[in-house]
Amino acid sequence: PNAHFHKDWDKRVKCWFDQPGRKLRRRQTREKKALTVAPRPVAGSLRPVVRCQTFKYNTKVRAGRGFTLEELKAAGISRKVAPTLGIAVDHRRRNRSSESLQANVQRLKEYRSKLIVFPRKLSKPKRGDSDEAELKVASQLAGPILPIRQVPSAVKARAITQEERSTSVFRSMRIARANARLIGVREKRAKEQAEADMLKKK
Repeated sequence: PNAHFHKDWDKRVKCWFDQPGRKLRRRQTREKKALTVAPRPVAGSLRPVVRCQTFKYNTKVRAGRGFTLEELKAAGISRKVAPTLGIAVDHRRRNRSSESLQANVQRLKEYRSKLIVFPRKLSKPKRGDSDEAELKVASQLAGPILPIRQVPSAVKARAITQEERSTSVFRSMRIARANARLIGVREKRAKEQAEADMLKKK
């Protein structure tokens, strides 16, 4: 009675016999792409450092979609020129803190200092193009461009104080949230109370 052999399980089995072949094909495609984009970096465009979303993950940093217009302006790079230099641009993103702005401006400046720009015509180099000595030593970058490293927190372990034990962080956060949510209602109530007091005085 416990032998459930009438389910046609063999029809729903997913095999993966082509895994080694796919691995080889992916590698060959990567090599072909590297040859196509050479001497540009294999990784593609330079990406900014951004913080992950939500309270749970915002202590970590990752690569973003593109640099903001404000970051490009501070670094002295035109928004039209940036994509031609291999810099990703995101016109929607906004800088919410001066720290992230400065970090990405520094990242752009470091990239610009290491960048070798090939002239469109070798016989007619323009302003901003690299000289012949730099062009000779140029090689294709295989890994990530300016890899992003997690910044370790500088907080060291210590004993919990009595004040910290007595205060509830959750409670204080909930109170702050409620205050922010009810600010309009309380202002309206206070205004109505003031008007009622004025009428009483009259």
